[in-house]
Amino acid sequence: MSAAGGTSDVVAVAGTLEPFLRPLTGIVIDAAIFLAVVFATYLLYKAVIAPLVLRLFDRQGLDEHARRPLQKIVAFLVLFAGVTVAFGAAGYQGFLRSLATIAAAATLAIGFALQDVIKNFVAGVFIYTDKPFRIGDWIEWQGNSGVVEDISFRVTRVRTFDNELLTVPNAVLTGDVVKNPVAKKTLRLKFVFGIDYEDDVEKATDIIVEEAERSDAILDDPAPSVRLTELADSYVGLQSRIWIDDPSRADFVKARADYVKAVKKRFDEEDISIPFPQRTVSGRNEWTDPSSFGGAAEAGIGGDS
Repeated sequence: MSAAGGTSDVVAVAGTLEPFLRPLTGIVIDAAIFLAVVFATYLLYKAVIAPLVLRLFDRQGLDEHARRPLQKIVAFLVLFAGVTVAFGAAGYQGFLRSLATIAAAATLAIGFALQDVIKNFVAGVFIYTDKPFRIGDWIEWQGNSGVVEDISFRVTRVRTFDNELLTVPNAVLTGDVVKNPVAKKTLRLKFVFGIDYEDDVEKATDIIVEEAERSDAILDDPAPSVRLTELADSYVGLQSRIWIDDPSRADFVKARADYVKAVKKRFDEEDISIPFPQRTVSGRNEWTDPSSFGGAAEAGIGGDS
């Protein structure tokens, strides 16, 4: 009798809790589905997507500093997609629609408020993918120049040759012409030597080429060359064209300075002058001594008296 009474009590309690347990069971199942989908997304990212992304980075030749932020972006996008799918699989379509509406409105508001930030972010992505310059490159833009120290998604930091640090928005660098003299393995340098009109052009040309061939910093191939480029007011301009290997700004400045000094020394030894600007002033009419006007005036005054 007591056993039958105990069983009936359990049944009664179960019947009482059933309205509460049924929704709770559904919540647990939905949560389990949600977590399972998120975990499956994580495994998919680690096993398939991440290796594919790394292979793509290798094919594009991206530097290590460029890979890390791009990997974070890819991971965030995969996680966002996984969470979205998990909400749908768990039966939270209503919540998902509300979240999408809120996200769309927030995106619109943020887009207006952060136009410059977004513009610089997109420009940073282009810098990473197009690689117009790398960390350590010497670049020139809008009258500025320096060595790239860091590239982020928003700004690029450049150290000038006066040791000043410039923080440049990426949109400035992608929206204007950026000169990268060290982008290639070799760099051509040009310098104009001005000689006197009375000096021997061929002799000066030979000296310029010989000093280039003697320099260890200047390449033999392509060979140094000289062109007569200018007949100026006081000199004949001979433009020297030389090539250096694996250039940096320090190498470029030193190589050119040493070369120019060597040519100047040879010019002095060979009596080839580098003239300074000269001006000749002359009048169209014959010059008259001003004192003669004064004497004539005095004579006229005396005659009237």
